[in-house]
Amino acid sequence: MQFFIDTANLDEIKEAQALGVLDGVTTNPTLMMKDGVSGDENQRQRYLDICEVVEGDVSAEVIATDFEGIIKEGEQLAALHPQIVVKVPMIKDGIKALKYFSDKGIKTNCTLVFSPGQALLAAKAGATYVSPFIGRIDDTTIDGAELIAQIRHIFDNYGFETQILAASIRNPMHIIKCAEFGADVATCPLSAILGLMKHPLTDIGLAQFIADYKKVNSVTA
Repeated sequence: MQFFIDTANLDEIKEAQALGVLDGVTTNPTLMMKDGVSGDENQRQRYLDICEVVEGDVSAEVIATDFEGIIKEGEQLAALHPQIVVKVPMIKDGIKALKYFSDKGIKTNCTLVFSPGQALLAAKAGATYVSPFIGRIDDTTIDGAELIAQIRHIFDNYGFETQILAASIRNPMHIIKCAEFGADVATCPLSAILGLMKHPLTDIGLAQFIADYKKVNSVTA
């Protein structure tokens, strides 16, 4: 499973890259705003800056919701850098745009997916990635990770090459569930990735190893 980081913060991206496990980045206007990046020109420069840090795909989201607007924005974003993936909303004109971009050889990420049917339509339209938002589904008291399993089953049934990019991941257990259910990619905050390293028994074991080492070296000295 690939790890993407969901942020517009360059320091976080660099820290994740330094771990040696980062495969790509997803971001959106909300994350840009949180990092103080405003204006089309500044946001597009930030996409370029991100592409300089990572080697994998970088999802850049369109704002338009009409077909012509999505195409215009998407083509402008795709022209910025070969790593850019155009992020398109799961709406009627978004599906039409996915087909258009697919025919043009432009990579896409269908976002705001909350059902197997939506994922199926996106795959049929040729989306490179489909992004189920599992954390937001959890908020409705339904296990969002189950959606990953449903989509995986459907895609495997028909040989769709569209990758399942699990989004709205909030904690390490979300990542584990996505891995168990066969997500191709997990995009998450840096904190969730770092959380995978933590376990109390690791801390206890390491502390014991260090204490024993010091005892042995103290006696030897």
